[in-house]
Amino acid sequence: MKSRHLIVFDMDGVLVDVSGSYRETIRQTAGLFFGSAQGGPLPNPIFSLGDLAVVKQSGGYNNDWDLTCRVIGLLASRMEAGEVPRDGGDWEVFETAMSCSDVSGIATLLRGSESPLAELLRENPEHNRKLIERFYEGDVGSGNIIKQIFQEVYLGENLFRRVYGMDTRVHRGAGLVEQELLIPSVSLLEELASGHVLGIATGRPKFEVEYALDTFDIRRYFTAVLSHDDCLAEEERLSAAKGGSVSLLKPDPFMLDSIAAQAGGDVGRRYYVGDLPDDMVAASRAEGYIGIGLTHVAADREALRSDLRRAGAVHVIDDFSELADIVA
Repeated sequence: MKSRHLIVFDMDGVLVDVSGSYRETIRQTAGLFFGSAQGGPLPNPIFSLGDLAVVKQSGGYNNDWDLTCRVIGLLASRMEAGEVPRDGGDWEVFETAMSCSDVSGIATLLRGSESPLAELLRENPEHNRKLIERFYEGDVGSGNIIKQIFQEVYLGENLFRRVYGMDTRVHRGAGLVEQELLIPSVSLLEELASGHVLGIATGRPKFEVEYALDTFDIRRYFTAVLSHDDCLAEEERLSAAKGGSVSLLKPDPFMLDSIAAQAGGDVGRRYYVGDLPDDMVAASRAEGYIGIGLTHVAADREALRSDLRRAGAVHVIDDFSELADIVA
């Protein structure tokens, strides 16, 4: 068997510790979304990162914008919603609707439950779901209030202006992206890259992938990098060619199979290192991949270990130091 293998990594929670960035951004976005409603204030932090992980690990939320919308939707099921104006700009409609809403029920739940999101997830409520989805349509600058709040908090004023060409509405100052940390050591990545072909398959937007690669100075170790933007581009191509709609985000194996095709026949085994059940499902659906689950930054390692195994992980590791032995 060839000794040179293909090792593909997820980025968030695998290469980059995002507990202080993306995960915290979700919490702050939820707080800001309900901030102008009556019956507050809501607790700060609004819920625990462990509680958030329960929703994340339930599947289907590799995109943290979708996860944020889902979390806000769960909480909003306990909100008494005000009337949504028919006319006005997107932000005007949102601010009017929220100022007429009452979040006392959300506050009661958050203060009375140790795991409010997990509790709501089990209930799977429908109340006010359509209202929340109304503020998750379009994109930043064209009606997607939830995504815009998220991006403002995550990127900060300067990066947000650089990416979207507009000023922030609700957040001032630096972004939580500056709280991110590299998980594996640079020396380990250098060692792996010297003997194997490395790639990245992530649900991050391309700009945010490149920002992390440049911030940590690790771009040179990865031969192929596929992001959220690559999935969207291929989805649009398929839609134009065949009609209908399709999602190529994980757990679809599109990114993994594409990276394998780029690597060609010069590699032996194929591995995908991820931290979520959807990552392991994607590995099992992709051609010839072995799924490796990583629990390094999990709030509950044992629970995640079980979830990863059930989703198809062949190996589950707690630390990157175990990876070299697996691929040896």
